[in-house]
Amino acid sequence: LDTVYTLESLHVDVFVVRDAEAGVPALVANHVGANVSVLSAGEAHVSHPTQGLLDALTILQHKKRCDGLAVAIVGDIRHSRVARSVWHALATLGVGELRLVAPPALMPDKGEFAGCVRHENIEQGIAGADVVMMLRIQQERMQGAFFPSVREYFNLFGMTEARVRLARPDVIIMHPGPMNRGVEIASEVADGKYSVILEQVANGVAVRMAVLYLLAGGVEHEAAA
Repeated sequence: LDTVYTLESLHVDVFVVRDAEAGVPALVANHVGANVSVLSAGEAHVSHPTQGLLDALTILQHKKRCDGLAVAIVGDIRHSRVARSVWHALATLGVGELRLVAPPALMPDKGEFAGCVRHENIEQGIAGADVVMMLRIQQERMQGAFFPSVREYFNLFGMTEARVRLARPDVIIMHPGPMNRGVEIASEVADGKYSVILEQVANGVAVRMAVLYLLAGGVEHEAAA
C-alpha cells in the first residue's frame, strides 16, 4: 500500500494491476481516491477481464453474434483466468452453448462455470462447435502432476487437423497465446485457415486502448467538447 500511496501522490489516474495473488486489484481499489481507476490485467487464476472482452470481440467479428453459437473451451480450465473471464463475457452476451473440455484433473470445481456443459472427451466436446478456444497448459500454476506427460496430453486433448474436422465447417480456432505447439495445438492448426489467433492477439491492443480511454474519462471529454 505504501507503493500505491506513493504513486497516487504523483497524480496517477489509472493503476493497471497484474498479480499472482487473488484480491490485489480490489485491495488497491479500496485504498485509492474516487478519482483513480484500477484496471485488472490478470488476477491469479480468478480473472483476466480485458482478455474476455477481446475474445468476445474476435468471435463477434467472425460470427456476427453470440446467441445460438456453440463455443468449446479446451485445456487447462482449472488454472485459467482466461476461461473464467471469457465465460463471464459470453454468458453476458447470451452465447448458445458453452462447453468445457478437459481431463478430470484440469476441470474446474463443480460450483464454477454455471450453465456450462462439461466434456472429458475432446471429440465429443468439439463436435459441431462454432468456436474452439484452446488454452495453454499452465504448469507454473500446477502443484503436482495433473497428467502423465505432455505427449499423452497432446494425444488425448491436442487440437489436430483431424479433430478440427469434427467441428463446424466454418469453425474458428482461438488461443490466448503464447501457444505450446505440439502440446495443446498442432502447428498446422495454429497456422491453418481456421486459426484467428493472431487477429485475437491484435484485438487486445484495441480493446485495452478503449478501456483505458473510457477509464480516463474519454466520454466525458468528448461531451464537454
